[in-house]
Amino acid sequence: MVWKWLGALVVFPLQMIYLVAKAAVGLVLPAKLRDLSRENVLITGGGRGIGRQLAREFAERGARKIVLWGRTEKCLKETTEEIRQMGTECHYFICDVGNREEVYQTAKAVREKVGDITILVNNAAVVHGKSLMDSDDDALLKSQHINTLGQFWTTKAFLPRMLELQNGHIVCLNSVLALSAIPGAIDYCTSKASAFAFMESLTLGLLDCPGVSATTVLPFHTSTEMFQGMRVRFPNLFPPLKPETVARRTVEAVQLNQALLLLPWTMHALVILKSILPQAALEEIHKFSGTYTCMNTFKGRT
Repeated sequence: MVWKWLGALVVFPLQMIYLVAKAAVGLVLPAKLRDLSRENVLITGGGRGIGRQLAREFAERGARKIVLWGRTEKCLKETTEEIRQMGTECHYFICDVGNREEVYQTAKAVREKVGDITILVNNAAVVHGKSLMDSDDDALLKSQHINTLGQFWTTKAFLPRMLELQNGHIVCLNSVLALSAIPGAIDYCTSKASAFAFMESLTLGLLDCPGVSATTVLPFHTSTEMFQGMRVRFPNLFPPLKPETVARRTVEAVQLNQALLLLPWTMHALVILKSILPQAALEEIHKFSGTYTCMNTFKGRT
């Protein structure tokens, strides 16, 4: 038994070195991308913003079928027609992911009409954009139901069949605010932090499930209607991401089976700084960068 533990202690650091070296090589040499031609993709919040760009990106990369979920039929119709004109079969369903029973019923309808979903992209999200004391209770609940619990319901609806098929991928469009919260968006930051923990636990739980993986995407502020009015102090130094960029990098992460994606890469520095700097220093960074007041001009979707 002692020799077994000693052996494990010797092998473990060697495994770490090998895995780090393998990852480093992967950054330099182009990896083989997953073929999407047999994949049926479902995107929540797929009618506009990043969701619409994700539908375009999956279609351009050869996905077999694309299914869009959302609450606004006009946007869903427009995106569906656009994807069909690209030559990809596309369907849309009206569904509020914050409503558990509605998710389960709509998932059943999707399986009957379209078939099995093999890539689920949890993209739907809302933001109230106010401080705790200025927030309406129902609005706070809405953010948690859609941004966090909605991912529980959609994953429970589609993951069992993925496990049976030994083919599936769960994707979470999260936010860097899950790791570094800001004032004025307490509902959004809290829900995204919860969703991050959900995905971290799910990803680890899938390690022994052949053919089924997960990807969590943590982008910086993205130029969409949802965060309209949000301002940072140095926009030239910290420009908002384009939805097209987030969508492209997300689909690439799925094809590369990448578990975690921070956008842009400089956000890795944020994780390191939060780990080593005292709270007072972090507060000064928030004030200097403008994130302390960036939600003061927030308008959101009109």
